[in-house]
Amino acid sequence: MSAPVFIHPGSGSASVGDILTLSGAEGRHAATVQRLGVGEPIELVDGGGARAAGAIVAVRPGEVDVRVDGIGRDEDPPVTLVQALAKGGRDEQAIEAATELGATRIVPWQARRSIAQWKGPKADKGREQWRSLVTAATKQSRRALVPAVEPLVTTAQLLRLVEHAVAAGERVLVLHEEAATPIGALAWPDPRQGVWLVVGPEGGIPDDEVAQLAAAGAEAVVLGPHVLRTSSAGPAAIAALAIARGTWA
Repeated sequence: MSAPVFIHPGSGSASVGDILTLSGAEGRHAATVQRLGVGEPIELVDGGGARAAGAIVAVRPGEVDVRVDGIGRDEDPPVTLVQALAKGGRDEQAIEAATELGATRIVPWQARRSIAQWKGPKADKGREQWRSLVTAATKQSRRALVPAVEPLVTTAQLLRLVEHAVAAGERVLVLHEEAATPIGALAWPDPRQGVWLVVGPEGGIPDDEVAQLAAAGAEAVVLGPHVLRTSSAGPAAIAALAIARGTWA
């Protein structure tokens, strides 16, 4: 059975032989909820890619002490998911699965056709909810990097982000069912090139928005012969790219 993963900010600077104390909400979950005991294996991650593997050497109410036996770092290729807000929790399903499959950054997008709206205080509340979801998904999938959840963007703001990403050498792909280029036909001379995936809401991305994104430097691609829900399109694209680029090899 795989060792459980918990977040500890100090794991990134730990050395073999160090004793790290897991406390707070993570410590309570380890000691009280999971009832981990002395001698059991455990992994601590800092959320930024660092990982410290070890064993529990002491348990107290709400805390566990961990002896570090090995350290490492996950080098995930940069994958940004721009996920349009969607009703019925489909956007949340998308970011959870995308995190499990390797997304390194999440950008919530208030697309023109988004029925769900983050207005006023709902923007901060929604972002915090997404942060909680990706943190849980990171631990469940035993990753060491928690994807950053950026502030909500409008289409105008997204266009500027796309321009900057392309200028920085990253590739921006817009998922669209009528695109002529299959995602599997793309060539990747550098398999670790940064990539952005733009996913629309339930009603899709209208042609004029696709044209605006293309003018900013994005490429429209199609996943396959079937039209996927907004909850599954992004995760499916991340998986397809991981296979095509060999990052899952």
